[in-house]
Amino acid sequence: MEQGAARERATERPYPLSGDAARVPEQARSAEQGRSAEPGRGAEHARGEHTHGEPVAARPAPVPAPRPVQRHSVRDQILEALRTALVGGELVPGEVYSGPALAERFGVSATPVREAMQRLAVEGAVEVVPNRGFRVTERTPRELAELAEVRALIEVPVMLRLARTVPAARWAELRPLAEATGAAAARGDRAHYAETDRAFHRAVLALAGNEQLLSIADDLHRRSQWPLISVPALRHGELVADAAEHTALLDALIAQDLPVVQSLVREHFAGSEY
Repeated sequence: MEQGAARERATERPYPLSGDAARVPEQARSAEQGRSAEPGRGAEHARGEHTHGEPVAARPAPVPAPRPVQRHSVRDQILEALRTALVGGELVPGEVYSGPALAERFGVSATPVREAMQRLAVEGAVEVVPNRGFRVTERTPRELAELAEVRALIEVPVMLRLARTVPAARWAELRPLAEATGAAAARGDRAHYAETDRAFHRAVLALAGNEQLLSIADDLHRRSQWPLISVPALRHGELVADAAEHTALLDALIAQDLPVVQSLVREHFAGSEY
């Protein structure tokens, strides 16, 4: 009995499991015991051995240790809500907001709010104020111009290359995204316009097949959409004209009109921030 217990201990996992993963080894041992008890099978099979000419039963793959469940859904929802509030001007540049106060506003605990605000601090939208909360960053027109310049340096060459290589039918598939920006602008919905604007640019750049480019460009685009306290927001007519540039850009890409593509993209970067 002691030898049997030793063999059983040797097959135990080096870490505990719970739930269905914990039952997998027990099921495997039960199945093995059932095979050993089948009539007509010798001691070799009881010991897990086999004779020549018989197929070798595949050993079950080891069950990986269970990973902890990532509970980021609440934090991510709060993060998107805060980004929308930033774009919409509900969070005012220069003002300090406390985590508990925002948590009460959203009806959640303070933890996901603080985590979301920490993420915004990494992105440069807010800055930490010790023992008080987070201050919405006050950016200058110079910073806005610098963002537009960097975006142009990255995206213009990519779009010119795509204009030479992407078939017209692929560009036509993006027209609903361009129309969505126009609809949001017509309603004066700046937060939704910001979302659809990023979606359109992501779809265009995604045709380059470069995930790193997509991530960097999207981050720069988001930063350029945060309002500046010293710069007035675009009037309704200007927002509508800005949205119309997406459709004009698609037309130029379909026609492979490279000078127009370059001009539209540069103008769009310089004039779409609000």
